[in-house]
Amino acid sequence: MKQEFKFARRLFHLMQNRRGLQTAGVSFSESGQNPISLRFGNRPLSRSFLMVITITFLLLLVLPGASRAQKHEDFDEYKLRIETSWFYSNPSGSLQGRSSEVPIDFHKDFGFSSYSTFSGKVDWKISHKNHLYVDIIPFNSSRQTVLQRDITFRGNTFVANAVVQTELHAFLVAPGYQYDIIRRKRGHLGIAVQFDLFNTSAKIKAAAQVVGTPPVNFGPLSANGSILAPLPVAGPQFRLYLTDSPRLYVEGGVNGMYFFGYGDFVSTADKLGVNVNKHVSFTAGYQVGSRLIIKDNTQSNRIGLRMSQKGPVVGAAFTF
Repeated sequence: MKQEFKFARRLFHLMQNRRGLQTAGVSFSESGQNPISLRFGNRPLSRSFLMVITITFLLLLVLPGASRAQKHEDFDEYKLRIETSWFYSNPSGSLQGRSSEVPIDFHKDFGFSSYSTFSGKVDWKISHKNHLYVDIIPFNSSRQTVLQRDITFRGNTFVANAVVQTELHAFLVAPGYQYDIIRRKRGHLGIAVQFDLFNTSAKIKAAAQVVGTPPVNFGPLSANGSILAPLPVAGPQFRLYLTDSPRLYVEGGVNGMYFFGYGDFVSTADKLGVNVNKHVSFTAGYQVGSRLIIKDNTQSNRIGLRMSQKGPVVGAAFTF
């Protein structure tokens, strides 16, 4: 126990000396430096989340029932957990067919807005502190809009005032492993490592139409590109029961990695949960998933993509 308190004290001092990112919200740098930054309120995400993790760590050390003799009385005892959530996603970012082309903005050029999707997770607890799991999140959005400017994608130019149909599809499958560093009656603090397998495609098409004054006839035009990006990420994950009862809890996690020439990836999901009974609980919270691909590939059909998906989540979990 003394060693755990020493580690907690060191972690707290490290957190105080740590400097967070500098910009607000979810943003992308035009210069490619520090391409992703996230903040909660006035605090950088990295520092705020470290504060939450540190407090959770300290609470798990001192809460009643922390002795090893009580490890089988965990409120969070299960073998299999299935989570399903409704995700109201707000996509933002830009698309680039080639490095020589001007990026196309999802909001300004295409008018993309929030839409509903779902997320799911299956967690197999293979031992007291070890988990195998898989996350699944599909992102599918389609929009018809009138272009306000000329845009070029994959060498094809779509002129201003043309009506175009844009489709964006992204499917995430993320198998992973989690080890609970601390596991007590009222919660746990763990480290998760996973592979985010992104299969993303974009398509822009325009039917034959007459555009401009004087009128000019344009034939049908279509362009598409895709990315298949396996991203290894890691980060902390926690759950904490707020009272000496399994009724109410908070949980969260953050995953991230720096990929040098590709960019950065950061994602987080934080929820408040209520257990209805031993097998069913309901959750509500907020989820942010950001990814950045800063290089296209002229030798293949791979596109450049700056993208963020964020919004509220509401769901249910079933444990067995």
